[in-house]
Formats: sequence, C-alpha cells, structure tokens
Amino acid sequence: MDYRAVERAILERGVEWKFEPTLDRIAALLDLLGSPQRAYPVVHIAGTNGKTSTARMVEALLRERNLRVGRFTSPHLVSMRERICVDGEPLSEERFAEVYEEIAPYVELNDTTGRRIQFFELLTAMAFAAFADTPVDVAVVETGMGGTWDATNVADGQVNIITPISLDHTERLGPDVASIAGEKAGIIKAGSTTVLAQQELEAAEVLMRRAADVGAVVAREGLEFGVLNREIAMGGQLLTLRGLKGVYEDVYLPLYGAHQAGNAVTALAAVEALTAGDDPLGIELVRQAFAQVTSPGRLEVVRRDPTVVIDAAHNPGGMQATLDGLHEAFDFAKVIGVVAVMRDKDVATILDLLEPVLEEIIVTRNSSPRSMPPEELGALAEEYFGADRVHVVDRLDEAIDRGIGIADAEGEFSGTGVLITGSVITAGDARYLLKVDGQ
Repeated sequence: MDYRAVERAILERGVEWKFEPTLDRIAALLDLLGSPQRAYPVVHIAGTNGKTSTARMVEALLRERNLRVGRFTSPHLVSMRERICVDGEPLSEERFAEVYEEIAPYVELNDTTGRRIQFFELLTAMAFAAFADTPVDVAVVETGMGGTWDATNVADGQVNIITPISLDHTERLGPDVASIAGEKAGIIKAGSTTVLAQQELEAAEVLMRRAADVGAVVAREGLEFGVLNREIAMGGQLLTLRGLKGVYEDVYLPLYGAHQAGNAVTALAAVEALTAGDDPLGIELVRQAFAQVTSPGRLEVVRRDPTVVIDAAHNPGGMQATLDGLHEAFDFAKVIGVVAVMRDKDVATILDLLEPVLEEIIVTRNSSPRSMPPEELGALAEEYFGADRVHVVDRLDEAIDRGIGIADAEGEFSGTGVLITGSVITAGDARYLLKVDGQ
C-alpha cells in the first residue's frame, strides 16, 4: 500500500474525538504484537495545554544526550506522519506505510474478536511498534485525551508529566477541573516519578492524592523546580531554570510566552528525573538543546510586513496563555484576528478573551467537520465585538487574505499584526495555506 491508501485505511477507523473509553482493545492488540510499549523507557505526558511543546522539549534534551528518541504526539497540524517521529523527524511516507502493513494482520485478527480497533488506537499501536523496531532508547508519549482511558495508557511511564489542567473536553472528561484532573491522573503509576507543572489547587489536590495512593514520587513546579528568571530576547526568551539537580543560567528558548518557559522547566525536570545520579545535566547540553527547540503553530511567526502569527489555542486556558505571550513578545498597536473554532469548545469564553485584544475579528471555518459554521460564529462574535468589528468569511484562505489586507491597509508603520487562532486544525490549515516549512 502507498501512503495515501494507508491514510485512508486509518481514517476509516473513525475520528479522533469519538471513542469508547476502554483499554481492552488496544491492550489486546499490543499483546498480539508482543507488547512493544515495554521495550523502552517511556516519558508519558498528560494535561490540558502544553503537552506537545513539552514533548518536543523533552525530546530535544534527550537527543542532545545522544539518545535515540521516539516521539508520539497528537493531533497533527498537516500530515498524519507528524504524530510518529524518530530522531526528531516524522516517519517517511514509505516507513509509515511499512509500519501499518506490518501490524495490519494483527489489527484484523483483533477485529474478529469484536473489538474493532479505533482511529487513535491504531496510530498508538503503530507508534509503539515503530519505536520498538527502530529501536529507540526512550519514547516520549503524549496522551490524546484524558489519561486513564487514553490508548497510550497501556504504557507505564518511568517518568510522567502533567502539564497545566483546565477545562476542555468536558463532555468526555468531566464538568470541572477536579474531575478532569482525576481522569488525567490515571497515567501516574506505582514506582514512577511524576513531574507536575503549575496547577490550580483543585487539580493539584487530586494529582497529589493519586500519587500518594500508588506510591509515586512527585516533583512540583514552584516547589521542587521552577523558572527563577525570565527576560524577553530577540526571537524568544532568556531563562534561568532551577531543575531537580541544579540551576541552569542563560538558557535561550526560541519560543514566546511564560507558558513556554514553564513547559521548558517541566521538561528539564522530567529529563533530570529520568537520568541516573545526582549530578545536574551539563549546562551546555541544556543550552544547546533548548536553543534548537521548535513548536510549530504555537505563537509562530510565519510572515513579516505585516507580521502574521499562528497559534493553536483552542480552549480558554490555552487562549489566555497565548494572549499573554502575544502582549509580552510583540509590540502590536493593533491586532486583526482570523478565528475558526470547533463548535464543541467553550467558544463564548474564547471570544470574551479575544475581544480586548483584537481590533477586528474575521470569523471563518477550518477543514474539520466539527468547525463551527462561520455564520453561527459570527453571530456569537457580534455579542462581544459588535457588528462593526466582525467580518464573516466562509473560507479560511479568503479569511487570511482579508486579515492581511486589513493590516496592509493600515500602513507599513501602523504596528498592525494578524493572529490566526482558535484550533490546532486552524493552525495546521493556515500553515499549509501559507506554505510554512518545518515540522
């Protein structure tokens, strides 16, 4: 099979956001495959926001230690292959198809038992199999949604990371932060080390209780580790980080926002926890690793004159972090927003957060069937922005052109920027339309 045929076969398994919460299917399939998820140490990452950026930072630090690293993240921006990376690169089309064909007979055998493998489960199995076959020294694995019932939770993380938890996927994970934390706490296993990013009190209490119940060691941002100093620098920020084993000064991170500094120190603590001995990581190793980090679609500048920034924020917590980072890192006098969101998100709160920041908002749709129709989004946006500041455009490419056109009309020295945001799919579609290179 060629790559496109494999892509179609995977998509026939359903959609990412619809699944039956059980580990039975994926566990049975991995048993047939010889339990590849047990062939290497795992750094397992759950949380609401910052998972992918943190995964990329953990990977960078491990690779700088000359380890071969597998990285599994979701969702993808443009290509499904982005989800499964080895040595910092997505699997090639040929290798992706090869991995699928290698496990396909076992998937079909499992299907005959009445436990048909679903979309995300299949990709999870492919990742674990690809990492075992390479083989990798460490796998960095991001949950898809939640934790306890997430397909990735068939792996037992030697080190677990919980990034900041806030409201998202409430129809699946629970109506409040404590409920959501309870679901995500499911990745915390006996004998592991759990690294907790800064959490709301309700979430922290649930996570700490789970760790105590199973006998996991806990390290907490703001107590055992944290960001000691942060300064804005050209193209990013300069950090002083206190890890679990030492202090690391003058660390340049080419990403914007306090949230990315938090992700960085969380990743650092996780790698320290994974590393034997009490000695800190080499300062030059840490500097080299973080200086190379990229996180596509996260306050990513994709064009100048006018400046166009893409961000994948899709829930209130993520949007607040994005807007804080935008305000801190960019001196825009005005911001034009191009926004497409999923209809099952807290759209009202997202618009409420955007209103003080955006001069005008262009509402549109992305390529997902879950995207809120532009007319519906526009009507809701008018409640916050007023009719004069809202433009409804049916297609994302035309909406981007409209946003850039408005910024251009303001003049070269007006300080007007364009923010494209509202969803990971929106960010991925925009990167594709604007022909942005890099994974």
